[in-house]
Amino acid sequence: MSDDQDTMDEWAAAMAESGDDMDSDEIEVETAELEVLSEDKSPITIEEKRKLDTILDIPVTISMEVGRSAISIRNLLQLNQGSVVELDRVAGEPLDVMINGTLIAHGEVVVVNDKFGIRLTDVISQTERIKKLR
Repeated sequence: MSDDQDTMDEWAAAMAESGDDMDSDEIEVETAELEVLSEDKSPITIEEKRKLDTILDIPVTISMEVGRSAISIRNLLQLNQGSVVELDRVAGEPLDVMINGTLIAHGEVVVVNDKFGIRLTDVISQTERIKKLR
């Protein structure tokens, strides 16, 4: 078994464990609105597959943002080891998940085998993401 598969199995086990720790009284359930899928029976054409293959390999940068702060250059130059910068978030607020600088989700930090990860708690709808691009 490859290292990637081992890591995925460990994440899956950790995610399963995290769900078992909650009492049934603490679980909140939300109804999700799903888009109606059309039953398009026509298979994907070779041209469409080629176009899709072209964009599937485009690399994107994903980043998690804890918070932001605006400081002057004078204060920036005075920062050194041990300096503390106050951020615009309070402890416990979800992190922003950004793809190429565009907010796509919110999440919380998880740790599995001494590695950080993020569990998505709220994904921004496609409509909202498109509105933010304009």
